[in-house]
Amino acid sequence: MKWKKLTTSLALVTVMVTLTACGATRSYHQELSSSLDAIQRGQVDAALAVLEKNNEGADKDLLYHFEKGAMVRLKNDLTGSTQAWQSADEMIAQWEESVKVDAAKVLGEVGGALVNDRVRKYDGYDYEKVMLSTELALNHFLAGNKEAARVEIKKTHEREAIIAEFRAKELAKAEEDAKEKSVKSTYKDLNGYPVEVLDDPEVVSLKNGYQSAFSHYLAGFIYEAMGEPSLAAPGYRQAVELRPNVPILDNTLSGLEKRLKKSGKKVEKEDPKGKKGATKKVKETDVLFVVEAGMAPARESFSVHLPIPVGGGLVASSFTVPLIKPTNTSAPLELTLTKGPKVPLTVITSIDAMSRRALKDEMPAIIVRNIIRAIAKGAIQKVAQDRHAVLGLLAAVASVATEGADERAWRTLPAVISIGRVPVPEGEYSLTLGTSQQTVKISGSHQVVLLRMIGSQLYLADALPTSSK
Repeated sequence: MKWKKLTTSLALVTVMVTLTACGATRSYHQELSSSLDAIQRGQVDAALAVLEKNNEGADKDLLYHFEKGAMVRLKNDLTGSTQAWQSADEMIAQWEESVKVDAAKVLGEVGGALVNDRVRKYDGYDYEKVMLSTELALNHFLAGNKEAARVEIKKTHEREAIIAEFRAKELAKAEEDAKEKSVKSTYKDLNGYPVEVLDDPEVVSLKNGYQSAFSHYLAGFIYEAMGEPSLAAPGYRQAVELRPNVPILDNTLSGLEKRLKKSGKKVEKEDPKGKKGATKKVKETDVLFVVEAGMAPARESFSVHLPIPVGGGLVASSFTVPLIKPTNTSAPLELTLTKGPKVPLTVITSIDAMSRRALKDEMPAIIVRNIIRAIAKGAIQKVAQDRHAVLGLLAAVASVATEGADERAWRTLPAVISIGRVPVPEGEYSLTLGTSQQTVKISGSHQVVLLRMIGSQLYLADALPTSSK
């Protein structure tokens, strides 16, 4: 009988370890660090090689497609980038469909008490889902496929609505579970947790963790380029609502009608090769400069130690919650075009802040399910301890060793996105941003010039002119 009890206790400890440790030893942050370092040195092929090595199986996950799409675009391969991101989009579409069909079932899977968050199926954070559609729209527009860009813009709006409804249900369930289990669900009750990273004014000022001024501004620009002012205006207006009192956003909205009248017209410019005072007619392009700087912040584990009431006594238990520290990415204030204008740049979206806002909104659900899991683990630990002291010690060690917050996140997203917009005479220019230069060709009625600053590297995605004619 004694041996049977010992065997049962060992089985309990094994179950606890299996439930928490299965796959939990994989550190996404560590895996990706080599790729990120290579990108900062300008070695994109090396970064891609590391990504492929860490994802050798045939069944690629969502994050693989996220990261690959971003890395391939750094090589100016818009086709390859779009293909990778479309694979990711198909996975997100499956999540959306499941949410629409049975949101309660999805909430039940997410809120399962005995499974560590880091071994769950990764469906992407809300801001990642929306930014995927935005980045795809950029790719299509750069490639000259306006209709495909328009589809992605429409998908962005639909995706935001699905997310809003689902998160409202998730919050309600977290509050219900917290009340039922008599547990506190606020991060401010976690001893030692650096609440200032989530209570940062920049984070608190955001409407939510998934809508961005850049996404809606880009929507307005694409619709304007396609000659659809009735759709462009709402996009610009939404950007203003998300980031109020930002001059470039206010001016874009108020100047829409004037730009539409001027679009495509030739203007009088001084001819530098002609006689003094001579002029010639030059066609100007409405250019949107998009500068993506830095990389999205990493998620780390923050350990919480609690005495868990089990069987009339207390068992020492622990769990972990995510922590996101600010990247403090510096954004450039302007770029210069040789023989052209200086272009002031304004940060209109911080994915750094959005990721922390998303975490702030998710924390009640994260805390509740972790406390419930800690109670379940504590019960297993108590049974082992009552039956054999050594097993109790092993269970306690396993409880700590197998813990870890979910570190997965789309790291090759930029930390901040800045824009500048000016009319530029058609022609070829040398563009200077910081200490780096790129050559760009400007033509057509509307054009996007997409630049990515990572470390000392400046990457350019070649922009094709897009005409509304």
